[in-house]
Parts: sequence; structure tokens; C-alpha cells
Amino acid sequence: MSLLNISDVIKRRSGCPVSISLEMLGDRWSLLIVRDLMVRGFRTFKDFQGSSEGIATNILADRLQKLEAAGIVTAEVEKTDARRVNYRLTEKGIDLAPVLLELLVWGARHEDTGAPSGLVEMMKKQREQFLSEVRRRWQERDLTPLLPEFKAGKKKRRRHE
Repeated sequence: MSLLNISDVIKRRSGCPVSISLEMLGDRWSLLIVRDLMVRGFRTFKDFQGSSEGIATNILADRLQKLEAAGIVTAEVEKTDARRVNYRLTEKGIDLAPVLLELLVWGARHEDTGAPSGLVEMMKKQREQFLSEVRRRWQERDLTPLLPEFKAGKKKRRRHE
């Protein structure tokens, strides 16, 4: 259980649900940490450090603390080694699965990404099955990666007409 409460960390700018959500998740690192917990089987600080996005250790520690304070992530001391902490999504955190799926589909639709088009099409057509599998793995603590690490795509160049 976290000693911090999210209201101690941030002061609400408004009562708008989008604004409040962005206060908790508005930076890319927080969403990538949630993604890695949700579909890549990451659990430890070292797992996150090994991600190809290259998050700095001070930023990683800060985001994990903020996600824990927000009730999105919980830190559990490993039973076999009390020096090791495993991170896990809470119910609140796993409820972000549809949001991340829509971001993935939206990004693949509008940008050149490393996500295989067949995989994206399958997730679009079988949203409910995909989300059910994400939740099942969370409930059963199944760490098998559900999605591969995508290689970087090329940025689309905008043509000015």
C-alpha cells in the first residue's frame, strides 16, 4: 500500500475526467510503463530499464512512484528475495487496457509504426477477445508477453500544399 495519495501529489486543475486522467497519465513514460506491465510481462525495475525506449532511471523511479500513488500500480516485495520489488497493475490499472488498445490502433492507422498490419487488424476485429485475454493474464499473473516489441517506424513527412 502506498503512503502517498494522488491528491497529495497533484492539485486538480478541473473536475473534467479527461483533465484528471491526463494529470495521472499525461506523459509518455507512464503509459509505456502501463503497457509493459499489461502486455509485455515486465515486473521489475530492471525489466523496464531494458526496454528499447530507453527510460532514464530517475524518470522510471519517479513514474513508478506516481503510478503507485495514483493507485494504478502496486509494488510487491518478492517472497523469495525481500530486496526485489515486483510491480503489478491494480484493477484501476488493468482497466486502462481498452485505452491502450485504442491508442495502438489509432497510432498504427495514422503513423508509420513497427506494428505488423496483420496484428493490428486482428486486434481491431477482435477487440473484446484481445481485452479478455489481457484481463485473464492479469488475473492469473501470467507473465507471457502478449505483444512483441515493435521496431521503430519511420516518421511520415507532411507535405505542405
